[in-house]
Amino acid sequence: MAGRLPPSLAEIERLAAAAFATLPREVRDVCAGLAIRVEDFADEEMLADLGIEDPFELTGLYDGIALTERSVMAQPSRPDVVWLFRRAILDEWVERGDVALDRLVAHVLVHEIAHHLGWSDDDIRRIDDWTQ
Repeated sequence: MAGRLPPSLAEIERLAAAAFATLPREVRDVCAGLAIRVEDFADEEMLADLGIEDPFELTGLYDGIALTERSVMAQPSRPDVVWLFRRAILDEWVERGDVALDRLVAHVLVHEIAHHLGWSDDDIRRIDDWTQ
């Protein structure tokens, strides 16, 4: 692996798209219009809003209004977005050493989609406790 470049933004996007394609059709259907974006790191404003100083601590973020909190009368001002942060994901991947990159990308993606569906971190942890 010496001399090999780390996976690019485009490669993480490809892994996320492949993971999204494996989700049940019902989930993909309710995610219509949900944007999936990959950046190296969360921007300063995102980090400040979350009270996070180290950008390596944030692998993904759901930015929007959960489906369970929407009003039929409210008009969205911008699309909901699932953000995946490549450098933080790669850092966790290397640090863990026990999980395939495609599986880690899928996990982060599904975690953020769960927030789009209205699940809390505790709800998600009951089904997928990635901390173990």
